[in-house]
This record gives sequence, C-alpha cells and structure tokens, in this order.
Amino acid sequence: MFFDRIDAARQLAEKLQKYRHKNPLILAIPRGAVPMGQTIAKALDGELDVVLVRKLRAPRQPELAIGSVDESGWTYLGDYAQAHGADQNYVDSEKAVQLETIRHRRAQYTPVRQAISPTGRIVIVVDDGLATGATMIAALHGLREHRPEKLVCAVPVAPSDTIAKIRPLADELVCLKVPVDFQAVGQFYQQFAQVEDSEVIEILKQP
Repeated sequence: MFFDRIDAARQLAEKLQKYRHKNPLILAIPRGAVPMGQTIAKALDGELDVVLVRKLRAPRQPELAIGSVDESGWTYLGDYAQAHGADQNYVDSEKAVQLETIRHRRAQYTPVRQAISPTGRIVIVVDDGLATGATMIAALHGLREHRPEKLVCAVPVAPSDTIAKIRPLADELVCLKVPVDFQAVGQFYQQFAQVEDSEVIEILKQP
C-alpha cells in the first residue's frame, strides 16, 4: 500500500537512480501521473512533459478500457472489445471523442511551447498504476515511433497479465508491486484523490 502518488513516485525514483544526471525525459500520463512525474524528474535531474493518450471506453461501461488512442491517432483495441459491444462504428465514434479531448488537453497543458521531442532521449513513461494497460500500450507504441535512445515504463503497481503485455513494448519495465489480488489501481493507495487540470497546468508551467 502506498500512502499517495508522491510516496509511490519517490519509491520509483529510487529504482531509477541509474538515470540520474543522464537528462532523462519523464513523460507522465495525465492526469494522475503528472505530480508523480514532477517528483521523479526532480529526483533524477530530468525534464518533465506529458504523453497524451486516452482510453477507449466500453459501451455502457465507461470505466472499462477496451483500447486506447495516442496523439497521432494510432489505436489499440483489446481482443475483448467486440465482446463488450464495441463494433467498428462505435470504435470510430469513441476514437473521435477521445482525440478531441487529447487536442483540448494539449492546447491547455502546453499552450506556449511544443511537446518535448523524445528522439534520442532516455524516456521514462510514468503512470500511477496499470489495470488493462491500454493507455500505456498506446503511449509506448507512439513514443517508439520517435526513436528514443531507451524507452522505460515505470509504474507503482500492475497485475501480472498486464505486465506480460507491456514488457515487450519497453526496453525496461519498473513495477514496484505485482499483486495477485488486483481489482483497481486505487485499492493500493491510502489517498488517491483526483488530479485536476489546473494542477497539471501549474506543474507544467514550472521550469
């Protein structure tokens, strides 16, 4: 059990110390992972930015991810998507909704600068935990297209089947806990308050 996201981030930073002073690029998946990314970037003397991906929600089950989409429009669909009623028309519609959210967030989060290029960088992608892993799959796939020097996935907690899906997509995977009884990411935090857009914006404004 982690106390909160900052506690989890500090523990992750300890496991990532070999990247300190190597100017790593810490890319946080909004919104929950952004305060974590800030903590890790400071601990490693790295740069912080966001990687914008969105889960595709199952019909009538908005908390269930049937897939994900990245900023370029690349889409991942789980093999269980159709079983949850997601036909191609639904997927196209949901993808359009989530791409609009991505565009809106980019305009909100980094209005006066471009996203930091991951090309040739040690890139550490951070989230506050993985359930299906859909958003992380999209993030890693999209980032690989930019040819980073090394692509690292760093999360506090994830189930073993998700770890198995993610591991081939990253050069290194750091996960602090792989519990047998996994129901939701929030169950492994004492405090798991929602992170608001205003907090993300303030963090990304800081030098």
